[in-house]
Amino acid sequence: MRMWRRAIVGLVAVLLSGSAALAQIDSLPSWNEGAAKKSITDFVARVTTQGSDFVPVPERIAVFDNDGTLWTEQPIYFQAAFAFDRIRALAPNHPEWKDRQPYKGLIEGDVKAALSAGKKGLLEVLAVTHAGMTTDAYAQTVSDWTHGATHPRFKRPYIELVFQPMIELMRYLRTNDFKTFIVSGGGVEFMRVFAERVYGIPPEQVVGSSGVVKFLRAPDGRISLIKEAKLEFIDDHDGKPVGINRFIGRRPILAFGNSDGDQAMLQYTAAGSGPRFLGLVHHTDAEREYAYDRQSRVGTLDKALDEARERGWTIVDMKRDWNVVFPHERLGIQPAK
Repeated sequence: MRMWRRAIVGLVAVLLSGSAALAQIDSLPSWNEGAAKKSITDFVARVTTQGSDFVPVPERIAVFDNDGTLWTEQPIYFQAAFAFDRIRALAPNHPEWKDRQPYKGLIEGDVKAALSAGKKGLLEVLAVTHAGMTTDAYAQTVSDWTHGATHPRFKRPYIELVFQPMIELMRYLRTNDFKTFIVSGGGVEFMRVFAERVYGIPPEQVVGSSGVVKFLRAPDGRISLIKEAKLEFIDDHDGKPVGINRFIGRRPILAFGNSDGDQAMLQYTAAGSGPRFLGLVHHTDAEREYAYDRQSRVGTLDKALDEARERGWTIVDMKRDWNVVFPHERLGIQPAK
């Protein structure tokens, strides 16, 4: 009996030491120790521990912008780069585009002219260029592009330019029973092609801008969904809280963005009762990524930055708070200058 008792005591000691070791494992290794990282881990500990700030699992909703928050958005939105390529491929069949903006700018590679129409203009372009295409064919076009197109500066596929610290953060939240969503101004069907593979977020947890889609039953009985040249919903600025309400149905307790386009989403999250986390990624690292905020035409961070400082939201300084930006840096492969 004594022998068994000693064995049980020894086993418990091993399990306890193992638990302690697991507790010491850093779930956010790409984040430097500091106020930003601590604000995240402290918040998660508060809402997952029984007490006054405990949040039941179904209410642990976390939302993330995509462009500039989960992956690079410079020098142009990646979906805009996709639009560039699609317009150029289709231009020979549309001579009327050569004198119309933003088509003219896209064809000529004039980034400034193309961006003058804003994200809404680019979404309209994408709607027009894919009108008449089935949703399955569109998804295949996006998949082919993400595997073949490369970023002009980093010379890597666009989907490799995701932020390793944010990948870790979303994984960390999910291990603590959070449900993670993308809420982005980008096209929902564009993001759904790669969101699960790249971010671990399934298609049904992606909220984005959308175009009109029509159900079609062909004479031979085949069923398909056909994209039309009409915008249905713009999930940007004030549209983000609307999209959250419409497609998620719960107010988030954590929201992360990087621009004024995310300000309303953070405000909506902050307006709820109980503990809240509001985060902004501030692009400050021109060496490893890009440095920009108030004057940038892409990802403008102006009013939201002021509000974040005023209200004590967490501002993640990319240069100071992240020891790694992209996943390939962990392999010792540095981005091109």
